[in-house]
Amino acid sequence: MKSINKKSLVALTLALALILCGCGGRNFGMAYEVNNDDAMFRMFDILDEAPKARPFAAELVVVPGDVSGSINPELINATGAALFATDDKEIIFAQNVYEQLSPASLTKIMTALVALKYGTIDNYITASANVSISEARAQTVGLERGDQLTLSQALHLSLINSANDAAIVVAEGVAGTVEEFVLLMNREAKALGATNTEFMNPHGLTHENQYTTVYDMYLILNAAIKYDLFNHIIALPSYTTSYLRANGEMRELSIQNTNQYLQGVQETPDDVIIIGGKTGTTQAAGHCLAIVAKNGAGKTFLSIIMRAETREDVYDQTTLLLNQIN
Repeated sequence: MKSINKKSLVALTLALALILCGCGGRNFGMAYEVNNDDAMFRMFDILDEAPKARPFAAELVVVPGDVSGSINPELINATGAALFATDDKEIIFAQNVYEQLSPASLTKIMTALVALKYGTIDNYITASANVSISEARAQTVGLERGDQLTLSQALHLSLINSANDAAIVVAEGVAGTVEEFVLLMNREAKALGATNTEFMNPHGLTHENQYTTVYDMYLILNAAIKYDLFNHIIALPSYTTSYLRANGEMRELSIQNTNQYLQGVQETPDDVIIIGGKTGTTQAAGHCLAIVAKNGAGKTFLSIIMRAETREDVYDQTTLLLNQIN
């Protein structure tokens, strides 16, 4: 420790007195600011090894605005798009990443994140009447009231096949009701810094008050991939399981991943490994695709496209982004 001069000692004494007494009558609007000039925030400056507050975004990619890099932005006709180099904390491409958009089934990434944080993966859940979804063209696997399956099974069905009825089972199995689960979704989103996001349901079927942004979806996906089970599930090209139906019979169910990279329908860019991801499509959201990928060195990249016009577009533009990795 370096020597403390008289002036510094006085400042330190006053600062400690303010802290201990809680008096002084002054408001500090940015109490967490590392370089605040006030004595009580600089009292550690007299030490050689002064403690520093850890910035909130220390482990995140920060995006100041649109970034084109070597990509011609005219080739990206989706409303929002981005490619994040998560290990290097760099943005390779960004377009309208802060515009609020309907998330479609990208919502299920948040559903999985909350379930993995708060749920017990082997717990059995009995499906309620809410699994009966009547919306036209809504993806389901035919779950019915009284069916019993584990949280793990419901997560697999929700993430791999984008089953909306399975997402309801996840929500009710973790929080008791969809409404309570949605509260958890929004609380966790805000805790991640996803402040331009609002969830109204756990599956992503259209709701006028449900929205997110490309950047917020990056924050959510970046948190989800910290769970090994999430990474395992999104990487599966297919999944077969059996569960107990309400009538007492066992039903075997086989599903395919909606991700066309994993199906082999879409060609993977050279020297890029597609780990997995999540698809999403509704009339309001257009075609959405979030992808987790790695390069030959094992570094992780997250690609997110929102509101592309067609399925072909969302994959072509994702491939265009992923080609920038190497």
